Amino acid sequence: QVQVVESGGGLVQPGGSLRLSCVASGFSLRDYAMAWFRQRPGKSRELTAFISTGGTTNYDDSVKGRFIISRDNGANTVYLQMNSLTEDDTADYYCYRWMMGNGPGIWGQGTRVTVSS
Repeated sequence: QVQVVESGGGLVQPGGSLRLSCVASGFSLRDYAMAWFRQRPGKSRELTAFISTGGTTNYDDSVKGRFIISRDNGANTVYLQMNSLTEDDTADYYCYRWMMGNGPGIWGQGTRVTVSS
C-alpha cells in the first residue's frame, strides 16, 4: 500500500523546536518531490515547505528562516525541523507526495502541533 505517515507532533512552548517525520511506504521516496502542508485554525491548507528529488527547497514566507525540510532517501523519510515556534504555527501538519506526471499526490493523515505557553 502506498502511504506516507507523519509523526512527531505535540505540544511545544513558544520559542521551542519540534521535528516532524514522514515515513513513506509502498514506493521509493527518492523518486518523488515531497512537501509539508499545514492547516492553521481558520485558514485553508497551505503549502509550507517543499523539497525536490534533488534536494532543492522552497518555503512559505511565514516559515522561511525558521523551518527546514530535509530528506533521507535511504530511510525513506522526510523531515520538517521547526524552530522558533510561535502560536501562529499551531496547525495540523500533513506530509504530501508531490504529483508526478498524471499521478496523484498522496496525503498523510496529519499530525497536530500545538504551540502554547
